Parts: sequence; C-alpha cells; structure tokens
Amino acid sequence: MNLEQLRGFVEVARLGHFTRASEHLHLAQPSLSRQISTLERELGAELFHRARGHIALTAAGETLLPRAQRMLAEAEAIREEMGELAGLRRGRVRLGATPTLCISLVAEAISVFHAAHPGVELQLTEAGSRTLVEQLAVGALDIALVTASEGQPPAGVSLTRMPLLAEELVVVSSAAEPPVTTAPSLDLPGLASLPLIAFDESYELRATTDAAFRSAGLAPVPLLAGAEMDAVLRFVERGLGVAVVPAMVLLDRPALRSVRLSHPMMTRTVSLAHRSDVTPAIAVAAMRRVIVSTAAEVARRDPAITSLID
Repeated sequence: MNLEQLRGFVEVARLGHFTRASEHLHLAQPSLSRQISTLERELGAELFHRARGHIALTAAGETLLPRAQRMLAEAEAIREEMGELAGLRRGRVRLGATPTLCISLVAEAISVFHAAHPGVELQLTEAGSRTLVEQLAVGALDIALVTASEGQPPAGVSLTRMPLLAEELVVVSSAAEPPVTTAPSLDLPGLASLPLIAFDESYELRATTDAAFRSAGLAPVPLLAGAEMDAVLRFVERGLGVAVVPAMVLLDRPALRSVRLSHPMMTRTVSLAHRSDVTPAIAVAAMRRVIVSTAAEVARRDPAITSLID
C-alpha cells in the first residue's frame, strides 16, 4: 500500500467516476485502474461496486475511506512541516472562508500574514460553511472560517471549532443617500418597508433573514433578489436599496452606512475550524495565530462585533 494508491482511491470515491478521477490526478485511466486493483489485492477486499456508469463504495471501501483521508492529510502535513523548518521561508496554507469573511476578516489576516511570511504559499477557497466543512473533512483545506454550526463532518472525522466573534447582522444603505432612519436601530417592520436587495438563496444570510420575516408574520417582496455579495454591495452603494449583511462587511467601505437591527436582533458566530486528528504544519499554526489576533482587533473597532476569544 502506498500514498498514490490511497490518493487514487479517495479521488474515485469522491467523484464516483474513474475517468474524472484520473483527469483530476493527471493520470491515464488505465494507470489509475491498476493502482486501485493492486490496492484491492493487497487488502484482500473489493473497494468499489463497479457498474456501467456508476461506481459505489463497498463496505470495505466505506471503512477504508476516512482512514485513507487521515493518512493523506497527515502525509501532507509532514511534507509541509519538513519544508518549513528553515523558519517559515516556505510552506503552504489552504484557507477556506465564507464570502462575507473573505472581503473583511480574511483580507486583513492575509495581509498581515503575507507581510510577515512572504515565502509561504496561500490558497483561498471561498464557499458556504457546509462546503468548507466537507473540504476540511477530506483534507482539501487546512483551516476554515465558518459561521454558526453549519455543516457536520462525516462519521469518523473530528473537527474542532474555536468561536472567534459574535457578529450582528445590520442594515446597510448608501452613504450618499439620506439615512433610512434617524433612530439608533431599525425593527423588522421598518426593514420590510424599505426597498430590499436580497441575496441568492444559497446564502445562509438569505435563509436567516427570510426566517426572521416569517416569524414576524411579514412577507416583503425584494426589489431585487438572487445577487451575490459583491453585486449586492455595489447596488446598495449606488442607492438602489438596502441589504442585511454582517457588520464586518462595513470595514473599509466608506460608501456604505449601517443601522443596527432590533426586535429581533440577528447575530451569527464566526468560528475557526480545523481537523482535530491532523497535526497542523508550522505555517498553518502561524496563520491560526494571525487570524485569532486579527479577529480580536476587528472586534475592538466595531460595537456590533463582540470577541469570543478568552
């Protein structure tokens, strides 16, 4: 048994297809098939049910998969750590974050980290919390910034979540337009009366906002729905309407103003997640420290953000 065989097995299991897995691994399909067949002979068990157009794990394959993922993740961590013993002149950090965190906390943390360790390669994945948890579980990410408790890892995979911040959801409008209210906060009926720009339904923010409206017996029709984060903020900056966003989005955006929500106040928790069963490489541990310190600094600058770090 070797790492290449395990890597091939994990990719076929992930994609459910030998051809797509071989393309992803930059291998000829016959080579990948031989790797899997050799692995099955060495283990004395078939790992896949093979049917035309469909590949599924056998019971032996399901047992092997989480262990193979752990072994590959540990091998990668060892490789990274051996390359970093010269004092973080080299290395790699694979960081995941949600879209709103990418344009706020992550941007600041990466700036600080790169200034201190310019030789470390940084790879950023932007996705929803559920997808990020899945990628942590299979070893595709080293650490991720996720919100609330969205997403649960597969059986056999243990994740640690370190709560960093409690962040209010606020209503943003164009700083070039008159304030949407002269009061210190806005309630849901007041929000429902404004031209609302709503996110795509894949966003957790959209689900949270919609649920709050339903609980209050309100059913506002958005002026515009289905936009991504960057587009929403641009529309708001141009005065087209208002949007409900995390308070951190306001960092370094002078073209936006915000008002806090009340009755009810909506919040979310931002956590730093990583696999509990994988020893972090030196560069990854350094990035964790930078993210924690950056989160504490961000909380000091905005009353709508509370640090949860002891």
